[in-house]
Amino acid sequence: MNDKVQEILNEVGKVIRGKDEAIELVMTAMLAKGHILVEDVPGVGKTTLAVAFSRAMELTERRLQFTPDVLPSDVVGFNMIGADGEFQYKPGAILCNLLLADEINRTSTKTQSALLEVMEEGQVTVDGVTRQLPNPFIVVATQNPVGSAGTQMLPESQLDRFMVCVVMGYPDAEAEMEILSRQPRRALLDRVQPVMDKNDLLAMQQQVDEVYMSDEIRRYIVEL
Repeated sequence: MNDKVQEILNEVGKVIRGKDEAIELVMTAMLAKGHILVEDVPGVGKTTLAVAFSRAMELTERRLQFTPDVLPSDVVGFNMIGADGEFQYKPGAILCNLLLADEINRTSTKTQSALLEVMEEGQVTVDGVTRQLPNPFIVVATQNPVGSAGTQMLPESQLDRFMVCVVMGYPDAEAEMEILSRQPRRALLDRVQPVMDKNDLLAMQQQVDEVYMSDEIRRYIVEL
């Protein structure tokens, strides 16, 4: 597993320079079946980070820009009457392996709450019918700092769904020089090559579940 993880880190590192710690933290959360919240000012590579991971692991990825006019049905889907007169389910953005929820703290609280069941249970319920999401399912959400125009604080119930909060920060001077001399972002993402697929990720997550933890470690976590 270690070799595969290093290959992924190397691929993502092709487009995200000077942020090795942030990349490793995101990878750790994915292996632990967690969701990731990436917080920072615009332009530091939050979206690029999520897309690079999806390409390196060949995950089906969808991006939803959380503007104030986004509705819960855009997230979870809705039912509509088809040509045969029967209700048909039209999937929302969540039917994928990796959902990039971009600028999640710019949309309404009602739309944010549409993600609560999805992130906790790995399923979506529309009009009383529950459907399972693809496995693996990971949400990578980005948010701008509270105080930026149009932003609001995420409620505690939403924050609890994220395993880690990653702060990107500006790269150092050497990394900024390299970024300025490189190609546009779209061309850089084309350099990211798949080194595994979703089945490999599921197997690695299973290995993490089987890691032995002593009672002393559990007690330390509880006391912490």
